[in-house]
Amino acid sequence: MREEMRFGVRVLVQFGKGKTYIGVVVDLHDRAPSGYKVKPIMQVLDSTSSVLPIQYKLWCWIADYYMSTIGDVYRVAMPIGLKEENVFKPRTELFIRLTLPYSDDTSIHVAINILKRAEKQLSALLCYLQLSGWDTIGNTYDGSCGNNNVEDFKPKEITREELLNASHTTVSVLNALVKKGILETYRKEVGRLNASGKYAPSNIKQLSTFQSEAYTSVLSSMSQKNVTLLHGVTSSGKTEIYIHLIQKQIEEGRQVLYLLPEIALTVQIMDRLKNVFGDRLGIYHSKYSDVERVEIWNKQLSSSPYDIILGARSALFLPFTRLGLIIVDEEQDTSFKQQNPAPRYSARNSAIVLASMCDSKVLLGSATPSIETYNNAMTGKYGYVSLTKRFEGTELPEIRVVDIADLQHRKMMMGPFSPQLISAMREALESGNQVMLFQNRRGFAPMVECHDCGWVPRCTKCDVSLTLHKNMNQLTCHYCGLTYQVPTQCPNCESKDIRTCGYGTEKIEDAVRDLFPDAKVARMDLDTTRTRNAYVRIINDFSEGRTDILIGTQMISKGLDFGKVSVVGILNADLMINFPDFRSSERAFMMMQQVGGRAGRREKRGLVILQTKNPSLPLISKIVANDYQGMYFSVAEERKMFKYPPFQHLIYIYLKHPKEEVVSKESLEMAQILRKWFGERILGPDKPLVARVNGMYIRKLVLKAEIGIDLKKVRKYLRLASHQIMKNGAEPSLQVFFDVDPE
Repeated sequence: MREEMRFGVRVLVQFGKGKTYIGVVVDLHDRAPSGYKVKPIMQVLDSTSSVLPIQYKLWCWIADYYMSTIGDVYRVAMPIGLKEENVFKPRTELFIRLTLPYSDDTSIHVAINILKRAEKQLSALLCYLQLSGWDTIGNTYDGSCGNNNVEDFKPKEITREELLNASHTTVSVLNALVKKGILETYRKEVGRLNASGKYAPSNIKQLSTFQSEAYTSVLSSMSQKNVTLLHGVTSSGKTEIYIHLIQKQIEEGRQVLYLLPEIALTVQIMDRLKNVFGDRLGIYHSKYSDVERVEIWNKQLSSSPYDIILGARSALFLPFTRLGLIIVDEEQDTSFKQQNPAPRYSARNSAIVLASMCDSKVLLGSATPSIETYNNAMTGKYGYVSLTKRFEGTELPEIRVVDIADLQHRKMMMGPFSPQLISAMREALESGNQVMLFQNRRGFAPMVECHDCGWVPRCTKCDVSLTLHKNMNQLTCHYCGLTYQVPTQCPNCESKDIRTCGYGTEKIEDAVRDLFPDAKVARMDLDTTRTRNAYVRIINDFSEGRTDILIGTQMISKGLDFGKVSVVGILNADLMINFPDFRSSERAFMMMQQVGGRAGRREKRGLVILQTKNPSLPLISKIVANDYQGMYFSVAEERKMFKYPPFQHLIYIYLKHPKEEVVSKESLEMAQILRKWFGERILGPDKPLVARVNGMYIRKLVLKAEIGIDLKKVRKYLRLASHQIMKNGAEPSLQVFFDVDPE
């Protein structure tokens, strides 16, 4: 194999009697290893390298800085198809359509009559007709037919998952329609590389005066600084500036990586970039099929790679041979930080390191930059460019604060809605505009409880209450995913008075339908967007006016551009403000500014109704005034006083074990070891907010280290402490792991 062996090729290695694994060659040498038995390489799988030296260099940095193993990084970095020996099969998805006997307007009416007594099946069928476009052939199937010209009509292909999400129905209901011969399912290969559209730089829009000044300032900043922050208010046109910067890189023969925090955001941005860059644009994120990700990876290694990659966090690991610019849009978003499993890396910070390795530049874009990024800009570490005017002079939305505590006391609240919000929604709908409602909790209700004794059903494996999902008629743990039956009787006092508490997005949706029965309502949260197509469908329907009211979690709070949204309702600001975390004020400000920015993005000023029980809080007044600097200085003062980032380094040390007494004992010992080296910099151990997840009890220690400390030495001592704990006889099932720069 000597002729075939080179850096970055994948090889097949056997461990044990029957297990084979794919590894990557990272060094060629003649040094005999000691301390373990060398495993023979069975086969070289590549003729050329699958991993570039610069990629491996980034992997090593992430493993070292974020205190994980290089194997952890390899696992998240490479697509599954490049880590499996078997031939990788293309992913297929289940689609649904009308059967041939019911594929014309007349027979569809027959089917509707057949289902008049099967309400759920009829609802699912009507939803299919709407999604696929059949309802445009026979009007609304209310008995009055339009022009039944079906010869040239091609219905849109609908996945079963899309129909389940949109119709809020179950698989059994769809199966009943299949059994009756009205609908049928078929499988189809999904996931294709972007090979459509031609490169059309003529489609690039001319920048406004303010955008042009910002663009020039960004170029000037990039000539002096490796990292630049573009601080532009919502709807200021940052994306157009990005497009001009991308075009400049292409003209210079360089590649661009464009990172977004949410997969949902790629839908609109993708269309705008495709319109200009055509098939020179590649898309890469976890909702794409494994075979597609392998194909993109291999294309990036080919002689004709994509010039632009648009993607979420994982796109950072793709191979680039001539990277010139990395754009990190919505840089403040916590989705850029991997939480579980390891490596717990920040894609934003790792992108900055990758750019330095590639001798390229980084542009961080945000309407509400993170405190750390803004501080780096203010202290001169990063370049700084501000864009204070909205595109075409549109005013920032008016924010009206509503005291819901007072309204509840006077019994004037309609469930989660204040009279002011209902009035604003009604006015918007009557004038042909759209409404967005923000509630950062999915499910029907955050919990159910016995009205008599206060008993609350909790997860048997996690230290949390269960969330009710009404459409699925089950209680779900949002930490481990276990589901439970909804209780009909309290096991504590045998009372049958079991009630829901609070509002999730699903319950908000029901309440909105009751208030506005004629409005078309959609919900966008983790439960309704489990497939790539579901994202596209929800966003496109709202963007094209087929939906009047969009309800959602933080997914709807940033980056999306909808021209007809005149009212945004923030249903409960206190959920974010009162969260027990040192970043809660910063996050609440950012999220509410971002979601409020969806309102009035064209010629008319938008309206934001902000509902809170604490209208006198200083943070609320800063949100109303769009006073980012005021928020920054207020938060920065607190952070400096209590020794938090960006004025201190922060590392969390976690210990996990199935037995509480074991994790308590070992965490105390860990704290004792660490205090010998770090003294008062170590806090804890304490129980975290959720002290048991998936059957594992958790303890947490905090290390606060001053700026300027030798972080390599800090990480070295943390690893030594972990090894010492295990060496001192800790149970093998004890887990110790670290979260560096937690968010």
